[in-house]
Amino acid sequence: MTTDVSSTEMKMGNLPAQLRIFQQEMTAQVDEETPLLEGNGKQRPTPLPAFQFSIVLFLQLAEPLTSHVIYPFAPQFPNIYVLILCESNPKLIRDLGITNGRESQVGYYVGLMAYAYMPIAWSTGGTLGPIIGGSLARPADRFPTLFGNNEFLKKYPYFLPCAVPATFSALAWVVTYLYLKETVSAPTPISEFLGIKKGKALDMEEADSAPSGSKNSSSVNDAEKPLPLRKLLTGRVIVAAGNYAALSLVDISFRAIQPLFLSTPIELGGLGLPPSTIGNLLSIFGILNGVFQVFFFAKINDTWGSKNVFICGIASAVPVFASFPVINYLARAQGYSTLVWAVVGFQIVISIALSLSYGAIFIFISTASPNRASLGATNGLSQMTVSIMRAIGPAAANSLFSLSIDKNYLGGNMVYYILLSIVAISLYIASLLPQKVWTN
Repeated sequence: MTTDVSSTEMKMGNLPAQLRIFQQEMTAQVDEETPLLEGNGKQRPTPLPAFQFSIVLFLQLAEPLTSHVIYPFAPQFPNIYVLILCESNPKLIRDLGITNGRESQVGYYVGLMAYAYMPIAWSTGGTLGPIIGGSLARPADRFPTLFGNNEFLKKYPYFLPCAVPATFSALAWVVTYLYLKETVSAPTPISEFLGIKKGKALDMEEADSAPSGSKNSSSVNDAEKPLPLRKLLTGRVIVAAGNYAALSLVDISFRAIQPLFLSTPIELGGLGLPPSTIGNLLSIFGILNGVFQVFFFAKINDTWGSKNVFICGIASAVPVFASFPVINYLARAQGYSTLVWAVVGFQIVISIALSLSYGAIFIFISTASPNRASLGATNGLSQMTVSIMRAIGPAAANSLFSLSIDKNYLGGNMVYYILLSIVAISLYIASLLPQKVWTN
């Protein structure tokens, strides 16, 4: 080291003083920034907590599994609000007589009932749910060799398909309770989050433990602390949550009407398919949607941008809703022709684009959070708005479906005009999103 320094000084001996000082500073800077070990310069990726991440996916699977299992037999499900017993057997809506034999009234009662990686779990549940519901509904009739003598399953023909996802949900609860770790080191009490009670200042012990001379320690702690509700409702959080709610309303309306349309007789505006066939069609969507999301969403999002993907997904609901009257028109004219199944397939494929909007809006929601510690609260607030839409969407959509058919409003197609209007409003709300996602 001494030899190198001496030789360097000798070489600089004849240079002007200012130039020698500049060269010495540059030499020191190069020495400080030169890595001690030569390498390829690539940083090792931070490994994901595989076990915890798997629990999250496992838990995510419960929602679509439990919600999609009833779709194939939903139009024949017992009315949970008007439970009528006849010979100790709960009757179906169609068999019950409360509609007086009028198929157009079924939607009213159906409408009153409880509908990257996350798409993998959702699509898996969306695939398995309809298969379970369509295959295990009325097991005593479908599998008389196995269940023909089972009086319990004769009395409760939909217990078996509902018991499968219910058991899974119970298992998911146990796994989550035992093994899922809390991500927030210091959770904010509910009273403080709602603004009822102010948070306590740092105690003396915490203040003494803070590094000396750190003037911004309090601001750093504030940045790492979840914000109360009144401070969480920023403009971008409202926009992101509003778009998520609008997307959910459009999507859940389609998912609710689709099985009802497929089961309604052709002469009344539907397609007249049995539950098993409906379950197969919905499962085909689940498989296609899962494959497309996993292999193509990231590339599409990176190429088009999250806003464009979201808007295109919402816009895809236009041909999706317009396909319903087209399918019925062709079925009236041709029966179950190849063209009818082609349009059904077209509707299923196009509806995949609607699902792409979820991945795009999730990106906006995650970047809308005021700080990292409030990300969970932002997601929770967004999910709350979505839950409201999912509560009113099926009831409103299915009731409109039945009203349109029963009163023959606009040739029985009034429901589709209303849903297309909702799509138009959703597109306007989508235009409020920034062209690029927010940054913190």
